[in-house]
Amino acid sequence: MNLAKLAAERAADGRPVRAGLIGAGKFGSMFLAQVPTIAGLEVTAIADLDPDRAREACRAVGWGDAAISGAAFLDSGTALSARAEVDVVIEATGDPRAGIAHALAAIDAGKHLVMVNVEADVLAGPALAARAAAAGTVYSMAYGDQPALVAEMVDWARAAGFRVTAAGKGTKYLPAYHAVTPDDVWGHYGLTPETAAKAGMNPQMFNSFLDGTKSAIEMAAIANACGLDVPEAGLAFPPCGVDDLAHVLRPRAVGGQLEGAGMVEVVSSLERDGRPVFRDLRWGVYVVLEAPSDYAAACFSQYGLPTDGTGRYAAMYKPFHMIGLELSISVLSAALRGEATGSCGAFRGSVAAVAKRPLKAGEMLDGEGGYTVWGRLMPAAAAQAEAALPIGLAHHVRLTRDVPEGGVVTFADAEVPEDPALGLYREAMGQAER
Repeated sequence: MNLAKLAAERAADGRPVRAGLIGAGKFGSMFLAQVPTIAGLEVTAIADLDPDRAREACRAVGWGDAAISGAAFLDSGTALSARAEVDVVIEATGDPRAGIAHALAAIDAGKHLVMVNVEADVLAGPALAARAAAAGTVYSMAYGDQPALVAEMVDWARAAGFRVTAAGKGTKYLPAYHAVTPDDVWGHYGLTPETAAKAGMNPQMFNSFLDGTKSAIEMAAIANACGLDVPEAGLAFPPCGVDDLAHVLRPRAVGGQLEGAGMVEVVSSLERDGRPVFRDLRWGVYVVLEAPSDYAAACFSQYGLPTDGTGRYAAMYKPFHMIGLELSISVLSAALRGEATGSCGAFRGSVAAVAKRPLKAGEMLDGEGGYTVWGRLMPAAAAQAEAALPIGLAHHVRLTRDVPEGGVVTFADAEVPEDPALGLYREAMGQAER
C-alpha cells in the first residue's frame, strides 16, 4: 500500500502525521503500543474520562517519560478534536452517543476521523460520512477491526472481477448465548470474575461479544460499507470451518445456507451441541467468491483453490485480526492518501434491541451486553417499518410498556430522549429510504 514509504518521507521532512486518540482502553492501548515504532506518525493528544488512566496506559505499553510528557492529556474528546496539532482523530470510546458527539466535533474542526466506535457507525454512519465528505475530510472504519478487514477483502474481490457471495467473520456462538448477562459471562470464557476484574476486563463489553450483539453490529457495518444484504431473520451463525466456507456460505438455490448472493453472515466456532468446529475461524474474517465464468472456475481448480462441489465458489480468509495493533493503517491512509479503509455508504442493516427476558414497563434498558437486551441484525427497511429501537439508543432509556422475551423493542415501547444521536439516526435512516 506504500504507506510506510509515504510516512517515512513525512518523517524526513519533519512533518509527521499527528493523531489524537479519544479513549485509552484496550483498542487504544494496542494502537499506542505500536506508535513509537512507526516513522512519520505521532500521537500528540489523548483524551479519556480519566487522564491519569490514559497516562498509565501509555506507560504500560512501553512509552517513556519523554513521550508521555510530549503528549497532551485531556478529559474531553471534543476539546481534543479542536486542537491545532491533531490531523486525524481516532474515536475509540465504544459509547455510541459520545462517539457521535466526538465525530461531529472532529468533522466541524476539519479533521480526518477514524471511527473505531462501530456502535456509533451503525447508528449514524451514513449521516456522518456525508458530513465528512462535505467538509473535505475522511470518515473511515478502523483497520485491524473486523469490519474494515472484511471491507478490504470485498474490495479486493470486486476489483479482481469476482462476485461476492458472502462476507463476514467467525465467532464463538450458541443460541443460548443470547440470554447471557454480565453475571454469568466469565464462565463462558473460562475465567473467574476475580481473574477478569484483576485484568481490568469489562463484563458488559465482553458479554456483547458473546450474546450476539457485537456480531450484529459488525455485520451491519460491513453491509452498510460494502452494499451487501443482511438476512431477513437475522444472523444464523452456522457452524463452519475454513475448509467449508465456500460450501456453506452460498445461496440455498445451489445447496448452501444463504437466502441469496451478496450477504453478510457470521460462522460459529462451535457445533450446536458445543463441540468445537474443525479448523474454525473464531478470530478471523472471510469472503466467499463466485467465479464469473467457466474459465475463472477452471483456474480456481488449476491453482489449488479450495472450492465447493460445483467448482464455482471459493473462499479467501484471514485466520486472525490484530485489532489496535493494525490501526495505524487507517490513520496513515486517511492523512497520506485521503482514503478510508472502509466507510459507511447507506443503511442496508440496522441492529435492533431484543428482550433477553420478559421486560416490564418502568424498567430501564442497559444497552449493549447488559441484562435486558441483545442486538439482532435486521434489514434497514424492516427496522424502519417496525420502528425498531436500535441497540445504540437502548441505553439508559425507560420502558413505557411490557416487552415479551424475544420481542423487538420499538420506539413506542420506550422513552427515547431527543438528542443529536437520535436526530442523526433518523437522518441516516432517511438516506436508506432513497
